Amino acid sequence: MKISRTFRMLLIFGLILMNVGCDQVSKSVARTHISTGEHISVLGEYVTLTKTENKGAFLGFLSTLENPILRAILLILLPVAVLFFILRMIIVNTDLDKYMIFGLCCIIGGGIGNLYDRILYSSVTDFMYIDLGGIFKTGIFNMADVSVMLGTGFLILSFVKRKEVSIS
Repeated sequence: MKISRTFRMLLIFGLILMNVGCDQVSKSVARTHISTGEHISVLGEYVTLTKTENKGAFLGFLSTLENPILRAILLILLPVAVLFFILRMIIVNTDLDKYMIFGLCCIIGGGIGNLYDRILYSSVTDFMYIDLGGIFKTGIFNMADVSVMLGTGFLILSFVKRKEVSIS
């Protein structure tokens, strides 16, 4: 089904804004209702809420970086450039399938959510933690991270679907 360019743009920006909105609302609730270091059980000890401020990137990577110029380049300017590149790719390339578009919109939305925190608060609020015993354990994360991971899953799905079509 072919959709108009205007409707396509509205869908793209709508998906991105929904991701940013979910992230920012959840972080606002966490900042307001969870004290730093507090542990709130959601599903026993398997899923807990515990707020922390991450000064770096994913799982605290680059959090000890002291040079403010290098910090701004790696944690703000580079992500902005990558997000604009991905957005441009989605807008210009009309041959992308729905899984690819959805995945890239989730990645952009999650990236914007964490970037917004970095610019406004100089850190990113993380508050969710999953520990399924010896089976699976995460670092502390937020909804922007969930968006990026979900987006990555949809990109993988897009590549798998494309491979299935080319094999058939």
